Amino acid sequence: MHPGILLVNLGTPRAPERADVARYLREFLTDRHVLDVATPLRLFLGGFLIPLVRSARSAEAYRSIWTERGSPLLFHSKDLAAALRARVAPIEVALGMRYGEPSIASALERLRDCDPIVVVPLYPQNAASSTGTAVEATERAARRLGVRERLRFVPPFHDRPEFLDAFAEVARPHVEDAGPELVLFSYHGLPERHVRRADPSGAHCLASPTCCDVVVDANRGCYRRQCLATTRELAKRLGLAPDRVATAFQSRLGRDPWLGPPTDEVVRAAAASGVRRLAVLCPSFVADCLETLEEIGGEAAKTFVEHGGESFTLVPCPNAEPAWVSGLEAIVRDELGSRVDS
Repeated sequence: MHPGILLVNLGTPRAPERADVARYLREFLTDRHVLDVATPLRLFLGGFLIPLVRSARSAEAYRSIWTERGSPLLFHSKDLAAALRARVAPIEVALGMRYGEPSIASALERLRDCDPIVVVPLYPQNAASSTGTAVEATERAARRLGVRERLRFVPPFHDRPEFLDAFAEVARPHVEDAGPELVLFSYHGLPERHVRRADPSGAHCLASPTCCDVVVDANRGCYRRQCLATTRELAKRLGLAPDRVATAFQSRLGRDPWLGPPTDEVVRAAAASGVRRLAVLCPSFVADCLETLEEIGGEAAKTFVEHGGESFTLVPCPNAEPAWVSGLEAIVRDELGSRVDS
């Protein structure tokens, strides 16, 4: 048997229409890792109320980024899988989405004759609502197909040189062309309770302003610490002085405390303080999607200009750029060892 590679990303609606978006939101928001409340409340909020209230607005947002090729997240992920497949042939590479299509189950069906199956959740930093649910869903589908014992998961790669070098290589010309006074690293947000729950000690994470400064057992898998570490390493590779760098968190939902500072507030404050040229990188995503293109490239850019900013640059994600394809290949080869050449 040849090895197989399964790339897992978040997912996307089938079309930017209200019914399709509502269907997608129901699947996404009824996941217990995403909306971690009591099951009856989760089914009411995620399965009914939030899709009902948000689907029209979300569909409009998706329409603003939709292309002739469809959803950017989907076609960038497909392009990445195709480019990786070309580099590691005859090893099979399949793409599965945690929500929507192509499903993880359909991707595993393509790989059912492979051994081992290396699974790469395409999330640089670790979180239960991204990496955790992707791993759980993949294991569940693999058990049904009888291939669970063949799975080998690639851990979050926030500190892997292959990821950091690729992200920096793609970002560098955009940052240099923009000449920003401030470079903002914006990560997908999480409720603070998710971060505390991931702390095995129950007493370290978010307990002090310096809780992420040093790696200890309690914060080794902490999403916030990993995000801050990614910022430091990318800033170093891009030659950015500390006073030109900021980190923030986007995509808040609900009223519970979320990781901060919030991206929209940082953008607004930067413009109000006199920053005229701002560049934003989104290193919790390897492919451009609604959260990068619409939330940052659309809404955050508008906020910046409305409050006095002049030049806003959204730095693209690595997508399927050769540097990232090469980096991902190296990560997979490291997991497989010599078997990737068999």
